[in-house]
Amino acid sequence: MQRIAVVPGSFDPVTLGHLDVIVRAAGMFDELHVLVVHNPAKTALLPIAERVSLLETSIQDAGSPGNIVVASWSVGLLVDYATDVGASVLVKGIRSQVDVAYETPMAIVNRHLAGVETIFMLPDPAHAHVSSSLVRQVSGLGGDVSPYVPAAVADFLKRS
Repeated sequence: MQRIAVVPGSFDPVTLGHLDVIVRAAGMFDELHVLVVHNPAKTALLPIAERVSLLETSIQDAGSPGNIVVASWSVGLLVDYATDVGASVLVKGIRSQVDVAYETPMAIVNRHLAGVETIFMLPDPAHAHVSSSLVRQVSGLGGDVSPYVPAAVADFLKRS
């Protein structure tokens, strides 16, 4: 039986912290789905198709294993996608207790709804302070975000 997991997120844009969690999680599972999801509580900077493309490029540039599938999901529950692809685990990157407090109720509900477990992973400490919203703010004000994001993302944001 294959071990399949899903790493969901808005990835708006993908950061080096996201990429760190994705690459390490890929080593733990036979198949890893990196899922760009629509978060109605957030105003997106990048369209979903652009986020998928930047993720694919960033993952390839990182030399990650070939067991990663990048997809998007904008309708229905996250656990619906997970069960559709045979995943029994969600992998969530957490940076602080704030993330734990936000993610814990969702993890409990996902387990209750579909028997899908959630694993929390910490990013490399060098990236633990970086969020997509911080990157959007720094980039929007003309700052250099290259220390915080994959090269493809930094290049894209400079051109935008």
